Amino acid sequence: MGVTAGVLAVDAGNSKTDVAVVDRHGEVLATARGAGFRPPAVGVTPAVDALAEAVATALTSAGVTTVSHVSACLANADLPVEEERLTAALTARGWGTTVQVRNDTFAILRAGVTEPRGVAVVCGAGINCVGMRPDGRTARFPALGRLSGDWGGGWALAEEALWHAARAQDGRGAATALADTLPAHFGLPGMPALIEALHLGHLPAARRHELAPVLFATAAEGDAVAGAIVDRQADEVVAMAVVALNRLDLLSEETPVLLGGSVLAARHPRLDGRIRALLADRAPKAVPRVVTAGPVLGAALLGLDRLAAPPEAHARLRAHYERR
Repeated sequence: MGVTAGVLAVDAGNSKTDVAVVDRHGEVLATARGAGFRPPAVGVTPAVDALAEAVATALTSAGVTTVSHVSACLANADLPVEEERLTAALTARGWGTTVQVRNDTFAILRAGVTEPRGVAVVCGAGINCVGMRPDGRTARFPALGRLSGDWGGGWALAEEALWHAARAQDGRGAATALADTLPAHFGLPGMPALIEALHLGHLPAARRHELAPVLFATAAEGDAVAGAIVDRQADEVVAMAVVALNRLDLLSEETPVLLGGSVLAARHPRLDGRIRALLADRAPKAVPRVVTAGPVLGAALLGLDRLAAPPEAHARLRAHYERR
């Protein structure tokens, strides 16, 4: 008969996976890190196979074979039907008695609050927003990109910056320093060379993400076009947060609004300042705060919530991650 622990917490993003095995008292028994989780690209079974490697490492290190509850916060679990498929796939692995799959944005939200109550907006490669209340009510968006009305994140910011720079260079658009700063980042003489390098694959498409920080730096130098793009990102973040707060009837209550992901965690002054100003106007009781704790903490806290663990277990778990 195998040894059982409390929670298997999984935070699986597009680029990496973090796993933790936690007992019912909030003690972290073992952790592991694995590759990114991308079922749309490789299929559900291969994606879960990759996840299983990190899980096996963590369970073995903890000296346990199963857990009471698997709390998995997964990238690409954007629709209820996707959560259902992934729940079935993880349940079939036999890691725990019960399994709950959520979108990975919920991990960032739970990591930033002392109770499951608040709203989180995550702006990394893309953008997403979720909210929750202790009674189990949630608010969320499909977060499928432009198809579902979303705009923002590093990829969209880089794409918008490239569009404006190209048009500035050939005269179709307003002048902007982006026409110089974007190609200069790659050591190229101008936009024609950058466009060619991206189109022909001389620069891997993934390197477009490097242009978001260039955009922010250009905006900070006073460039009007770059500044307008940054302002639009702030507008999108606040629009999502306010809608989520309204859906959960939290506009009239003091409520944390957590800001996570690489774009928001960087605290670019113009972006951060505009977000806070807009929230103060549209949701005066919102309390914005940047989340720096690792999302796997949030997945583990959600697991302890499910097991009705006492407050001291939550505090012990949080202390483990906050002292690292």
